[in-house]
Amino acid sequence: MTTGVLGGAFDPPHVGHVVLAREAVERFGLDRLLVLVVAEPAHKPVDTPVDERVELARAAFADVPLAEVRRDDHAYTVDSLRAGGFDPATTVFLVGADEFAAFPTWKEPDAILDSVRLGVATRPGYPVDRLLPVLAALRRPERVELFEIPAADVSSTEVRARLERGEPVEDLVPPAVASRVVERGLYH
Repeated sequence: MTTGVLGGAFDPPHVGHVVLAREAVERFGLDRLLVLVVAEPAHKPVDTPVDERVELARAAFADVPLAEVRRDDHAYTVDSLRAGGFDPATTVFLVGADEFAAFPTWKEPDAILDSVRLGVATRPGYPVDRLLPVLAALRRPERVELFEIPAADVSSTEVRARLERGEPVEDLVPPAVASRVVERGLYH
């Protein structure tokens, strides 16, 4: 049974997260996709309480086959993976190329690759040569697989900025997320 793990702050979840999830299910033949919403990420502050972000993530990934959304109380990926008891042979941790470019700065990156394989989503036109030094710095670069996903030029930062300005975000987030954000007055 192959498990995909997609972790993040999801503050808020956007269409790029959903595209990555859908493509990963197909690419890796996933039997399960675990979406971990990090309560207090070590690498950045969050604007919204974790329970709200879990609910938004459930709405965002509701139509993604095999997706299961959970709260993650570990600030670091390596700690989440250790606690999850994942099988290193059948688990793929999913990240975007921009996140992978910073992978050497993560807590214990080589230990992460001992725990799981890494599926790195690139988008058309992304300069893959930017990732080569990262791969070269890893003890087990063979545990990393790059895969291309359709372009979805969006970030949670951009979504929050638009919402703060009172601009629409329907093109950036799944419809269920947009309606919940508006109903609850989030990110204003």
